[in-house]
Amino acid sequence: MAPMSTDPRSPSALHLLEHVFGYTAFRGEQHAIVEHVAAGGDALVLMPTGGGKSLCYQIPALLRPGTAVVVSPLIALMQDQVSALQEAGVAAAYLNSSQTNDESITVERDLVGGRLDLLYVAPERLLTGRLLATLERLHRDGRLALFAIDEAHCVSQWGHDFRPEYLQLSVLPERFPGVPRIALTATADPETREEIAERLGLVDARRFVSSFDRPNIRYRMVDKDNPRNQLLAFIRDDHAGEAGIVYCLSRRKVEETATWLEEQGIRALPYHAGMPQEVRAAHQNRFLREDGIVMCATIAFGMGIDKPDVRFVAHLDLPRSIEGYYQETGRAGRDGLAAQAWMTWGAQDVVQQRRMIDESEGAEDFKRRARARLDALVGLVETTGCRRRHLLAHFGEASEPCGNCDNCLEPPRTWDATDAARRALSGVFRTGQRFGAGHVIDVLRGELTDKVRDWEHDKVSTFGIGTDLDEKTWRTLFRQLVAHGLLAVDHDRHNALTLTDLARPLLRGESEFALRIPPEKQRARRSRSTRLEIPDGVPLTLFDRLRAWRAATARERNVPAYVIFHDATLREIAIARPASLADLAGISGIGDRKLDAYGTAILEEITREV
Repeated sequence: MAPMSTDPRSPSALHLLEHVFGYTAFRGEQHAIVEHVAAGGDALVLMPTGGGKSLCYQIPALLRPGTAVVVSPLIALMQDQVSALQEAGVAAAYLNSSQTNDESITVERDLVGGRLDLLYVAPERLLTGRLLATLERLHRDGRLALFAIDEAHCVSQWGHDFRPEYLQLSVLPERFPGVPRIALTATADPETREEIAERLGLVDARRFVSSFDRPNIRYRMVDKDNPRNQLLAFIRDDHAGEAGIVYCLSRRKVEETATWLEEQGIRALPYHAGMPQEVRAAHQNRFLREDGIVMCATIAFGMGIDKPDVRFVAHLDLPRSIEGYYQETGRAGRDGLAAQAWMTWGAQDVVQQRRMIDESEGAEDFKRRARARLDALVGLVETTGCRRRHLLAHFGEASEPCGNCDNCLEPPRTWDATDAARRALSGVFRTGQRFGAGHVIDVLRGELTDKVRDWEHDKVSTFGIGTDLDEKTWRTLFRQLVAHGLLAVDHDRHNALTLTDLARPLLRGESEFALRIPPEKQRARRSRSTRLEIPDGVPLTLFDRLRAWRAATARERNVPAYVIFHDATLREIAIARPASLADLAGISGIGDRKLDAYGTAILEEITREV
């Protein structure tokens, strides 16, 4: 395979970065990745959402001779990326099931004719005999630049984004020897990284692991207390009129939440796998192309969504793992501007998730891994320390307290619940591990109910030893003992509580147990610091005019608004107020093609009197 061109007249990576994509400098390891792949090396890239993964293969594609093939799992994603590349003046196209036969034939002719820099395809399309035969012909002629495998975690059989077709991509090095491959993902714990490398035949590939930190995202988790109203207050106070995603565990809850938000004046749409495909596509299209839409969805929505101005991601139910949580919340703030990851949760969420795992049809090894990942997530929501520090530690990254999560901004108060926890565990044991929390609390508080009398539990040693705590505090304590895994819920015996092995150290006096003191109910605090704001002295009306101009331009070109320009670019224009095309060229995100296409119109908006 032909290496990167050594022609001194060929553009450099930095030249392409500035003049095609409009950026003056690479971030992090982008430059090292670009040089490695452009020189013909294989790479496994782990980089957070919004970290600039696409440039890591798009620039090598332009540096190397021939066409680069990008494997992407979602039609909407590849369509938007191709639109963005075409706006930047790059010859890009896609092949997928949304096209007519004539459209597909046109793309194939452009591919054979050498008129494409990048071709985006779904894995199942790539593996068809027709396309493989075409690519083999290009390979023989030295006209296949590279393979990029986006969303590479889809190869992992342990993740909820698993795509069986991805497993077949291991044939690429056999059929196309010498063509560099780059696999990219925004989330992967060490175990999943090894699985990706092994299943894609990239064990010997150079690995680039960037920081998983997303410092612009504020993490905030609240105890469930009328979660719908909590969500509404959060949106109205912090993100009125802004785009966001609300994740729910069930399809029914998705639809009910979207309907309820609409009734409250929030522009909301539902999305889940049980909806007709054309409805899902229409809702996704509106979310991508309109400003201020809130998408209520199951985890079926979001992978590969390239919308940079999602200002918040909210969870009304506990996610299934830290990996899932990280990936889902990472869809906020891709433009680098302030965003929030907000969650309302309760111990009952943990019980429900564990029950789903226990009742699933997966093998025991699968269940064991799922329980371990759930436990790791419980540790994140229960921590009284920095949430970002805890989150990054899960991915093997050390960090200092962030100052931008709820625990850092408002350190929680805790109380030593060791003695009370021991009494609770003893109460469960003395009543035979056959009853739910309500009955055990009655025994601890010395309540002579008919049930307590019938079972003669007024005679056990734990009867009446908990009168110092009210019923609400005891219920909170039992929920947290379940959440921490010291107690298990036996669903086959009317939710009876049973002790686990984790309870032994506490009962033996070898460990302690602290509880967060629930905050007093109060009106939701406004945290405007996460809103997209223009600095003092800069007229907000200019930013508004630029967004309105962008929206109209996007409608004319039938592309999402962010394909024209990101909010971050418009914000920089509003601050700098460039007076000439030369000044405008210095704004991040404006390459030569966009300067030619939109420069004059932008300058007119800047100078126009309101």
